[in-house]
Amino acid sequence: MKSFFLKLIVLFNLLLLCGCKQNSTISSDSATTAKNEIKYAKGLEIYHHKGYSILMITHPWPDAKTPFTYILQEKDGIIPDSLEQYPRISVPIQSVVVTSTTHIPALELLGVENTLVGFPNTDFISSPKTRKRIDSGQVKEVGTNETLNPEILIDMVPDVIVSFGLNNSNPTLDNLQKSGLKVLLNGDWNEQSPLGKAEWIKFFGALYGLDAKAKTIFTSIEKEYQTTLALAKKATYKPTVLSGAMYQDQWFVPQGESWMALFLKESQSNYLWANTTGTGSLTLPFETILEKAQTAEFWIAPGDFSSLKEMNNSNPHYSKFEAFKNKKVYSYALHKGAKGGILFFEWSSTRPDWVLKDLIAIFHPELLPSHRPYFFEKLK
Repeated sequence: MKSFFLKLIVLFNLLLLCGCKQNSTISSDSATTAKNEIKYAKGLEIYHHKGYSILMITHPWPDAKTPFTYILQEKDGIIPDSLEQYPRISVPIQSVVVTSTTHIPALELLGVENTLVGFPNTDFISSPKTRKRIDSGQVKEVGTNETLNPEILIDMVPDVIVSFGLNNSNPTLDNLQKSGLKVLLNGDWNEQSPLGKAEWIKFFGALYGLDAKAKTIFTSIEKEYQTTLALAKKATYKPTVLSGAMYQDQWFVPQGESWMALFLKESQSNYLWANTTGTGSLTLPFETILEKAQTAEFWIAPGDFSSLKEMNNSNPHYSKFEAFKNKKVYSYALHKGAKGGILFFEWSSTRPDWVLKDLIAIFHPELLPSHRPYFFEKLK
């Protein structure tokens, strides 16, 4: 069974849809004449002008050197000559293909889920609203995460295909652009801060002309997160925490600067690998994990297991940990959609406040005595 952190790598760090050709940095002062609307996200910039907006994806993948720039043109908007070189998209868009389940919550929160016409591997989508549209045939399969189907997409002619990538080489997406389709990169997966990921709802707000609504939604999430963060600081004790599970004889744990490690820190726990550097995951032998974490008080996200028995059947060595013996193992895997997709992977990046509340309720139940879990449940 794949470990939780291998799943995170697949979802956030090893997404197999690569990007399109990069375009050069804006040479004029077009972007600087307006204020960037983004506060937390490191890879997104939005500049609003009369009749158009400039959308810049500055970190589509790790170590990207050049931003991707898109011009979002409103009806009758006049685009300056200095911006003619950049891809132009008429907004608001009326139809979209997205390629990550992390995009689904933004569409639903903005109330534009009915514009979704295609998705790769639709079984991964769990949200009831969008599943209903899939089941009724209104959302088509457009291939797999590895390979989009050009014939289906060209026939579908969506206003925009929202993709993502590890680098600037993907012939499929290049060919789609040559066929006249509009392809945008989305770099939400590359963000490491909880609020940075959540702020990418503004990316979709800009595409739909719903900037004000996206800002209102994000501000509400931000406020809830900050309020919960302040509550966590009232904790007087930080319990020790282990995370991850075995996969092919190696244990995957989140590095200390990663998205998940930050949640563990901000929920006032003592994550045992918090002092490591990097934003991905460490692969360590079982003996190293056992030596350091055998007496850890809590075990968070032990892969996709749904019970302690299932864990023990997979690897009897799991029972050597005190957290396992004391039944203090908490998993995201119990909350699934109709086709088995895990809601945590779909919604956690958009609702970091829910993740933080779950963890605080686990580590410091006295601070949230009436909390009902959104994602993490104790395994039985």
